[in-house]
Amino acid sequence: MTTPVAPAPRTFGQKVGRLTIRLLLLALAVLVAWMLFIYFAVYSEGSRSGMVIKLSKRGVLFKTWEGQLNMQSFGAMDPSGASLNEVFNFSVQKGNDALYRELEEASLSGERVNLHYVERYARLPWRGETTYFVTRVERNGAPAASDVDKSPVGH
Repeated sequence: MTTPVAPAPRTFGQKVGRLTIRLLLLALAVLVAWMLFIYFAVYSEGSRSGMVIKLSKRGVLFKTWEGQLNMQSFGAMDPSGASLNEVFNFSVQKGNDALYRELEEASLSGERVNLHYVERYARLPWRGETTYFVTRVERNGAPAASDVDKSPVGH
């Protein structure tokens, strides 16, 4: 019958090596959890109304669809008497080509739209230049009121 041999005690170097590997795995797990949170978590949801004034595919390394919505502040005037316009910058997620085409049609027709969006916690370069991502477009079907002739002569 053989007697079991006790394992040799770990050296200081082995203990430090094991601790280093555990810390690196923990740091990697925290980094992966943070990236998943940033990628999927939604900070807020909402909708904004106005006219789509710009759509473009932008980026040096990562090409993303970006746009601007002119939210005309009805009745608000600056000191010179011109109406105030506020611009809402948004992104369209990759692979959502149908949504982009609908935004493009609304932009070309000049009609007023309601953009439903989600706001993410942080901007990731491969997703878009903003934290606002359009999820749905409601088209009103008629050109915005600013396109109507306001001439007193009534041409």
